[in-house]
Amino acid sequence: MKAARSDRGSQTRKLLLFTAERLFAEYGVEGVSNRQVSEAAGQSNNFAVGYHVGSKEDLVVAIVRRHAESIERRSAEMVARLPAVPALRDWVSCLVRPAVEHLASLGVPSWYARFIAQAMTHPTYRKLVFDEAFASRSFRHCHEGMFRLVPQLPEEVRRERDDMGRLMLVHMCAERERALQEGTASPRSTWESTATGLVDALVGLWLAPVTGPR
Repeated sequence: MKAARSDRGSQTRKLLLFTAERLFAEYGVEGVSNRQVSEAAGQSNNFAVGYHVGSKEDLVVAIVRRHAESIERRSAEMVARLPAVPALRDWVSCLVRPAVEHLASLGVPSWYARFIAQAMTHPTYRKLVFDEAFASRSFRHCHEGMFRLVPQLPEEVRRERDDMGRLMLVHMCAERERALQEGTASPRSTWESTATGLVDALVGLWLAPVTGPR
């Protein structure tokens, strides 16, 4: 009996996380309450999120962690296959492709890319998401490998391009996910082509010249 209750609790938690991810992707994290998530998940207890997950912050972190294991595993596998002397493109690919391949594995419709894009626009949830999604061991390792090959840049330019790259990855994936759901994606466009385009653009971003002050 206890095992059955535990299994039901686990299934309810998964349903709440999936429902919250979808609602947050559509309406923003700030625009959806825990009570609304509970209602949309068909829970008669309006405090189901608090009981099974916790606060809004706990909910956001739990959604990220639900996907992080797959992305981290893919990243570790890619790093293990790197050539003996990786090029800049190799490191950038290790930063981009694990997340894109995970999104591709979710099918259509999926909501995670748009959830991340929404959460990253909020000052409080942005840090939570960054600490969970962009601070894994593999991500840091790839980041460090990339920076060893990036030309010497002024610190403020390096930080600016780092932000540009992260925004490009987050929002291009969100746009691709939205287009797939709406049926507006080009028939020739795939998650693979999205990953390749992002890698091309990010390599170009890091190798672009720096215009000095006038």
